[in-house]
Amino acid sequence: MNITARQETFRMVIDILSTLVEEARFNFEEDKLVVRVVDPSHVAMIQLEVDSAAFESYDVTESVLGLELSKISKLVQLAGAGDLIVINYNDSVGKVEFQVGEIERTIRPLDRQNMQEPNVPELDTDISVSLSGAKFARALKAADQVGDLVTFSIDQTRFSINVTGESDAVNVSYDAGELQELNCDSPVKSQYSLQYLLPLAKRIESTVDKVTAKFGENYPLRLEFEFADGGANVVYFLAPRVEGDT
Repeated sequence: MNITARQETFRMVIDILSTLVEEARFNFEEDKLVVRVVDPSHVAMIQLEVDSAAFESYDVTESVLGLELSKISKLVQLAGAGDLIVINYNDSVGKVEFQVGEIERTIRPLDRQNMQEPNVPELDTDISVSLSGAKFARALKAADQVGDLVTFSIDQTRFSINVTGESDAVNVSYDAGELQELNCDSPVKSQYSLQYLLPLAKRIESTVDKVTAKFGENYPLRLEFEFADGGANVVYFLAPRVEGDT
């Protein structure tokens, strides 16, 4: 396996996965990279796919590698914007070689037998809203000033994100005209944990032009977005917080 990736593309992959887990199982398929992870509490899940065309070069015989994300993150941070990261893996040697400029780093993969992949849930809802990563992150940062649980509300004309604390409250609303898309037949709302949402929002704040949120009344949240000029797509699932949850 020999892959060359732009720093900004590979860094985004690592940053997004790191919002939930410390290690991940990378499935290098013939035409794309696929990674599916679930957080230890089984509250949130990420499915990430990067098409082979999003890499500078992609010469792969199907391989599965378990990798420790913090090690790769530290290496990627040494690369500048526009730099290339070269990744080599030879199954007979059993080590992954990363090269960033003059830096060569060798990492032994983790035992992937203990890294089970989650099943992708089938969520059925026609209710969705699309907005920029910047607007999404701004709303969640405001919500974080008041509490840990955020409520998403939507009707035919507006999408709102709000938090009500013991003494304070914050509400961020966008009319349909301020959004890229809004699909809703009847009003619904659902509550989610900022602990999971905010780290992701910060990662995509300045890099993602469109985030689509799909949800229902007390229903799991499905976030969809792309990066690498559309060559990479992410689906993020988050369980709702309903009354009575601890």
